[in-house]
Formats: sequence, structure tokens, C-alpha cells
Amino acid sequence: QVQLVESGGGLVQAGGSLRLSCAASGLTFSNYAMGWFRQAPGKERELVAAISWSGGGTYYADSLKGRFTIYRDNARKSVYLQMSDLKPEDTANYYCAAPVIASFGIPQSQYEYGYWGQGTQVTVSS
Repeated sequence: QVQLVESGGGLVQAGGSLRLSCAASGLTFSNYAMGWFRQAPGKERELVAAISWSGGGTYYADSLKGRFTIYRDNARKSVYLQMSDLKPEDTANYYCAAPVIASFGIPQSQYEYGYWGQGTQVTVSS
């Protein structure tokens, strides 16, 4: 079955950086766009960034452009989220996700994603 395993979360001071990793198995990784979502307590889950199957296309939430970078390594079946200049409002559980259907596009709705990791907690202290 499909498994997505995130790692790299932790506690960091404001202004710091973290790199999240997601290792995938059970799917032909290079056929799928991938996404990173986050959910803070009491808030809805939101799409942070997504990347096309080839890595040639990316999407970022407007509020995060310039601070976060998504990239992938299809040979390693992994997708990454490099986060810099972190702010306390970035504190959330971060999830890696794969869409239900392999396609050339970059799904931007959480309802298009059917495979989810368990999440990794990112906490940014002020």
C-alpha cells in the first residue's frame, strides 16, 4: 500500500530554517505530483506547496512565497520542503500528500489528495 513518511520537524527559533522530507513507497512516485499541507490547532488544513511529477512546476501559497521551497528527487522517491525565515505563525503539523490520480497538473485542493503521511510537527518559538 502507499506509505508516505515525513521527517525533519522540530523546534526552531523565529528566523531559523528547517527542511522537511517525505519518503514515498507503494506508488510509482515519478508519476505523481506531491504536496505539503499544514494544519495548526483550531485551523483548517491548508496547502503550503505542491510540485508536479517532474519537478518542473510548483505551486506555493501566496503568503509563503520566497520563504519555502519545494523540490523532489524521483530517484530517491522523496519530496522536500525547505523552510526559511520561519515565523511563529508557521507552527503546525506538516503533512506530505499524494493525489489520488497521477496527472500532469498540480492539484491544489486537499480533496484531490488521497494519500497522506502521519505528519511532522514544526514549532517556531518567538
